[in-house]
Amino acid sequence: MRKAVRVGKVIIGGGSPVSIQSMTNTPTVDVEKTVQQIVELQMAGCEIVRLAIPDFESAKALKQIKEKVSIPLVADIHFDHRLAIESIKNGADKIRINPGNIGAKWKVQEVARVASEYKVPIRVGSNSGSIPKEFEKYERSVALAEAALREVRYLEEVGFENIVVSAKSTDVLETIKANEYIASKVDYPIHLGVTEAGTYEMAVIKSSIALGYLLLKGIGDTIRVSIAGDPVKEVVVAKKLLIALGLRKGGQVIACPTCARAEIDVEEIAKKIEPLVEKTNLTVAVMGCVVNGIGEGKHADIGVAGTKSGVVIFRKGEILKTVSHTDLEKELMELLNSVMNEKT
Repeated sequence: MRKAVRVGKVIIGGGSPVSIQSMTNTPTVDVEKTVQQIVELQMAGCEIVRLAIPDFESAKALKQIKEKVSIPLVADIHFDHRLAIESIKNGADKIRINPGNIGAKWKVQEVARVASEYKVPIRVGSNSGSIPKEFEKYERSVALAEAALREVRYLEEVGFENIVVSAKSTDVLETIKANEYIASKVDYPIHLGVTEAGTYEMAVIKSSIALGYLLLKGIGDTIRVSIAGDPVKEVVVAKKLLIALGLRKGGQVIACPTCARAEIDVEEIAKKIEPLVEKTNLTVAVMGCVVNGIGEGKHADIGVAGTKSGVVIFRKGEILKTVSHTDLEKELMELLNSVMNEKT
């Protein structure tokens, strides 16, 4: 089991559930907009949020932001170690430093001493875009991992072990290999992600492969699904990924891919009920026809399957009733609400 690291009220590692992270894309100095986005992220299921700290004004803004939110805040630091120290003093719950650009060993250790005083953990986060030149002689995945591990050793030299490690590449296989390497060398909790994964579809594909593979191997204690655009989408995808892997409870809609046999609009129905189902621990099956519909959906809490004359509604594989196409939405919502009330 990996060491446990406390970030505000959230525990990373130590056998705790895998936590979901994201990052704001508002200017941190704009306190109002940043707080608004943090609240939106938290409502979507984000448990730790990272903020860019490019200057001292942003570091100072952390104090105001922290007073208005309840979620742990991570200060993302590049180039200037003094920004890390200022962020810690202004209430950051964790610091992220990049081995590729944070600077000399003494700078890293100075940050560690202040972090130790304030009991704030440090994430050593390397990525493929900023591997230090001295590691370029290695295979890229090893270089990525060793860049992070060198920084870890710098921290350990001054007795600092309140550490989270991450190694992110834009390449799926590099990300996997780098994290396997790190997991074999240290027992600090690991933050997973594919950096610069792209726009929505490619980002989901890359992240699902890399994070899913590593999590199934028991590697990874907190995750971020990086998507270009609205960060709320990152949280939604991360949550669904953990549910699909069985690492988190949550409602989900399973739906057939549809074919010429479909007697109902599977996509439309699934999309209508997804927002409601996601707030539960129920599994709801939406099947286009009865050929395989009831059999394939029998493990679901509730299911529907289209027929030529109507729609079959079933629960745990047992048919409850057949309703008309026009009454389906009303009947399904009533059943959903009834089952949810039973479970509360």
